[in-house]
Amino acid sequence: MRELFESTIERLLADGSGSETVLASEGGVWSATLWDAIEDSGFTLAAAPESLGGADAGWADLYVIARAAGRYAVPLPLSEALLANWLLGSCGLEPQSGSLSFAANAQLTLSAGRVSGVLRDVPWGRHVQTVIAIADNDGVGPSLVVLARSQAQGIEQSLNVAGEPRDTLFFNNAVVVDSAPLPNGLSSEVLHLGGALIRSAQIAGALTRLLEMTSEYAGQRNQFGKPIGAFQAIQQQLAVFAEQTAAANIAAQAAFVQSDRALNWFAIAVAKVSAAEAATQCANIAHAVHGAIGFTQEYALQLYTRRLWAWRGEFGTATRWSQQIGAQVCAVGGDGFWPLLTQDSVSGASA
Repeated sequence: MRELFESTIERLLADGSGSETVLASEGGVWSATLWDAIEDSGFTLAAAPESLGGADAGWADLYVIARAAGRYAVPLPLSEALLANWLLGSCGLEPQSGSLSFAANAQLTLSAGRVSGVLRDVPWGRHVQTVIAIADNDGVGPSLVVLARSQAQGIEQSLNVAGEPRDTLFFNNAVVVDSAPLPNGLSSEVLHLGGALIRSAQIAGALTRLLEMTSEYAGQRNQFGKPIGAFQAIQQQLAVFAEQTAAANIAAQAAFVQSDRALNWFAIAVAKVSAAEAATQCANIAHAVHGAIGFTQEYALQLYTRRLWAWRGEFGTATRWSQQIGAQVCAVGGDGFWPLLTQDSVSGASA
């Protein structure tokens, strides 16, 4: 399944998510044609159970989709829809067709089928039809709720440094589309953890594309009669770039594979730290090698570096995840350290 996903999504995004499309989205344009093509291909429902109309794909298979979303700087909530429909299926709810996102930062109360509260930093919130979030179910416990964006009483629009919408939605006694209690094994932080997972793969994809662009430019740009890539200092920087990119890709892929049955807190935390650190270092190298052209609007480099700068801090910074990894290691002690590194899942662990 993974090979089929990879070949199909690569062809689709290579044709539909060019620099012009990405720049248009930063100007407020919703890429309806590209979204329709993604939906028609069935990718937004890939993680949903077959019994509910999905492909029942595991996270190991979904990695290539999330990575491609980063590689092509897809200006749409493709990764967000993967996570949202996976969680809906895990809760026994029908997957949502149409544009879909989620809110990891939610302060909601659910009572008698109605929700009040606020959703913050909703990716593409102003554009999507449906948003999922975790609500406090009238003191009973956390529940997953499905909300129509049209039910929002107000929207406070905001953008991240990449020009991607990260909006705040306000609800007051809004009727929910659907809801269900979170099953055992899923904490109220599941969307925060899942968000870190998908961002790690997107960063890995963006780094891969950025490395290709930087290596190609270093081979074409001549200085003192030869390509700048022939100079030892540039070669050393490109080697560091390649090492960091490989580390981010391996860590992200490992997190997806180890989360196939249940989200693996430790693997996801490691992947997010690795991806965030690589994003910082590699963006710096890319701009140093390219010089002034890397900052121009016409050249695609800045589309990727701005997304790396934005994504590295979403759903937890490297510092925050590193602190939590340290706390987890200290908690299990010396005898528990090796099992922590090699286990399949840290059940119930949350950020």
